[in-house]
Amino acid sequence: MSKITGDAFNVGLLKRVFQYVKPYRRIFIWSVVLTILLALVAPVRPFLIKYTLDHYILKGQYNGLLMMTVVMLLLLVLQSAIQYSHTLYTNILGQSAIRDLRINVFNHITTLRLKYFDKTPIGQLITRTVSDLETISDIFSEGLIVIIGDILQVIAIICVMFYADWSLTLMVLLPMPLLIIATSIFQRSIKSAFQEIRTEVSNLNTYLQEHITGISIIQYFAREEQEYRKFKKINKRYRDANIRSNWYYSIFFPVVEIISAMCLGLLVWYGAKSILSKPLDVTPGTIAEFILYIGMLFKPIRELADKFNTLQMGMVGAERVFKVLDTDEKTVNNGTYAPAKIEGNIEFSHVWFAYNDDKYVLKNLNFTVKAGQTVAMVGATGAGKSSTINILNRFYDIQKGDIKVDGVNIEAYELGYLRKSIGTVLQDVFLFSDTIFNNITLNNPDITMDEVVEAAEKVGAHDFIERLPGGYQYNVMERGATLSAGQAQLISFIRALVYNPSILVLDEATSSVDTETEMLIQSAIDKLMHGRTSIVIAHRLSTIQKADQIIVLDKGEIMERGSHQELLKLDGYYKRLYDLQFHSEGIAK
Repeated sequence: MSKITGDAFNVGLLKRVFQYVKPYRRIFIWSVVLTILLALVAPVRPFLIKYTLDHYILKGQYNGLLMMTVVMLLLLVLQSAIQYSHTLYTNILGQSAIRDLRINVFNHITTLRLKYFDKTPIGQLITRTVSDLETISDIFSEGLIVIIGDILQVIAIICVMFYADWSLTLMVLLPMPLLIIATSIFQRSIKSAFQEIRTEVSNLNTYLQEHITGISIIQYFAREEQEYRKFKKINKRYRDANIRSNWYYSIFFPVVEIISAMCLGLLVWYGAKSILSKPLDVTPGTIAEFILYIGMLFKPIRELADKFNTLQMGMVGAERVFKVLDTDEKTVNNGTYAPAKIEGNIEFSHVWFAYNDDKYVLKNLNFTVKAGQTVAMVGATGAGKSSTINILNRFYDIQKGDIKVDGVNIEAYELGYLRKSIGTVLQDVFLFSDTIFNNITLNNPDITMDEVVEAAEKVGAHDFIERLPGGYQYNVMERGATLSAGQAQLISFIRALVYNPSILVLDEATSSVDTETEMLIQSAIDKLMHGRTSIVIAHRLSTIQKADQIIVLDKGEIMERGSHQELLKLDGYYKRLYDLQFHSEGIAK
């Protein structure tokens, strides 16, 4: 695979882009054919005007003028039809290819491991999948194919001009080296400006995504004014980048107009001189023809520079998008083991884990959970409780040791099957902007409404859902904004239950639930845990006293383990946590 660079003519990068054109080969071929037709048709009209002027208008032949007018009207209709079809096909080609590429990018992003998202801003990924991809579509609709068409048109016009009068053509083309130099300087300058614009767009999207998502924090702490000032600075950098690119345009286009005027001036001077000295060689029709050719010549040349920049922006966008696609931060899924049912025996053997390098957050973890048992994990913030859950689900891979489920290393399991077998309820509940039913099923067609209602009744959430407008079809809005924290937590319980997991994980699952709601679901949780291996992480020690085994973690190490009563008798870490929490609750009461 070729290395991606910022070069607009990176052949390897263009090949990768055009891989997405293969399914639309017929549309691509038609686009190329129409491009060639446009280039061939363009010089015909000026030639017809010249012929009409010399042979009919100057000789006063009305019938011939009328005939040529009809021919030119028909030619105009044909040219318009070709132009319409060309524009339509190139846009369909671009949007179809980009649709497929966007699907690939989204699918790739959803398979990346969590470590990638820990260090990559979400706003940056949004930029890659939206605006950067749109610039790639311009490669087809306004970039490469159109550039080829413009180059063919320029070649065709110059050939016709030389055929009409080579000496007049040479005189008209004398200022062309100035245009080539000006275009080359413009392209180099505008390329860096466009790269700066793409960078600032990414920064702007990242800032907006983070701060709109966290708007409640900004308002809670009255930070609107400070964030407004920071946004003004980011927005100013984006504006300045656009102004710089516009400044290059404001210089380039007048230069093109001056060079065009020079060509026209040379045409008038040399053409008039030729008419006076050799009236049979250069006619008024030839002068009119060449005036039209100069306009037709400079329009694509002027637009070529702009379209090359469009191509450059598309290639910069492609470079960024393929950089995401080339990211190989995936959880290795070489496992194929997928038994009919997981019993739920879990074994951690000498497990060491670090998020970064050798800064281990879990150190030599050893414990076993038998099928159907409940194990609770307690400890201070940062002790490694949630990390234990993350590595069980293989969201992160361990550095040392083994984790086994039913005696089989978790790496031997097919990844999707393993994760489906572990139902997880997190402390921070995420709900999509969708109906309650779709948030529970996650659009899984195999889960029926009856199963959802049954699970909701077990959790004790059916009544409150039925009271909502539309019931299970109620739209919870973005991040569940229209529900209370307790209601959102209940929905996350239902979500876990309808998938009927063999292993149930509750990660601070009742921390966002008020006391009344907690009492409502506690009995349901007890029933749901029956027959399932359950791992419970909780700060409230009152919720885990019935656990078969309690593991006390501190700085990634197991300090104590045993039942609630056994740990109290040890008079160690757990006893201190218990006394501290219940003493605090007593004071609060």
